[in-house]
Amino acid sequence: MSDTRDLYIEQRIANERKSTLVAYLLWFFLGFFGVHRFYLGRWLSGLLMLVLFGIGSALTFIGVGYVLIGVVALWWLIDALLIPAMIAGDMSAMRMRMRAGYDG
Repeated sequence: MSDTRDLYIEQRIANERKSTLVAYLLWFFLGFFGVHRFYLGRWLSGLLMLVLFGIGSALTFIGVGYVLIGVVALWWLIDALLIPAMIAGDMSAMRMRMRAGYDG
């Protein structure tokens, strides 16, 4: 029975996991807006990234905005390294939740 349960859990995780390719495409094309973070379920940080970019863009005429855009750009670059870990962490958390709540 344990093998059946584990197989069921792993199949659900495979079906529900986020695509690394989609995450990287969103990161590359819409990353400054935080869209890749929205896709990966990181709503708060995605919203923060969007707000920082918006405020930075609005304040570029006085020069202060370039600092905020620089922060977003650095965050964007670091996210290129973090995307696989975010997906793996989500899969691990999903696996733990399913094992704890499986009543099969």
